[in-house]
Amino acid sequence: MNKYKYILFDLDGTISESAGGIRQSLEYAIKQMGKPLPNLDDYTVYIGPPLIDTFLNLCKFTKEESKQGVELYRRYYNEKGKYVNKMYDGIDNVLRTLKSSDVKIAVCSSKYEKFAEEIIEILKLREYFDAVCGSTLDGSRKDKKDLIPYAVRSLGGDFEAEKKSVVMLGDTYFDARGARLCGVDFVGVEYGYGTVEQMKAEGAEVFAKTPADIIGLLK
Repeated sequence: MNKYKYILFDLDGTISESAGGIRQSLEYAIKQMGKPLPNLDDYTVYIGPPLIDTFLNLCKFTKEESKQGVELYRRYYNEKGKYVNKMYDGIDNVLRTLKSSDVKIAVCSSKYEKFAEEIIEILKLREYFDAVCGSTLDGSRKDKKDLIPYAVRSLGGDFEAEKKSVVMLGDTYFDARGARLCGVDFVGVEYGYGTVEQMKAEGAEVFAKTPADIIGLLK
């Protein structure tokens, strides 16, 4: 029997190996703006945070430049980047097992919601999710602390009344921090782009080494 009623999955680094497409899209946007490319070898720096924060903090763009960067990124990502995605081995089995039990499952990603929906379709996983939840174009919903309650409501839940029935699964400290700020449980995955140390710094205590480990940690 599952411990939780609402199970929220991060997308990049938890469900999907997506670093290549994200990096290509970032490089395109930065080059189009005639700016120098920062070192993008460390995926943990830009996979996890909201996109506009990447341009502000990693690229050192102004707020207006960052907005332009986001537009250029999304254009390229929509045309090419989103197709550079593959599912982590075994994730489909995890989702199939969860779907057969009495739980509600959602994607909870800081990625633009339309892209998150399209990627889940590309990966042929849509049948397993009751909702696909992501960020807004205007940036009003971009952090996990805002996305987690939104995802629970999208699943038909009362977030404030049912916090103890919610778990967030993710691979970065952004996911762990969001769960901590929302007061919900968190399961970190070690196979993604973040680090265990960073997640532990945000209070994470439970970790899955592989997708196959996830089911046992939710019981």
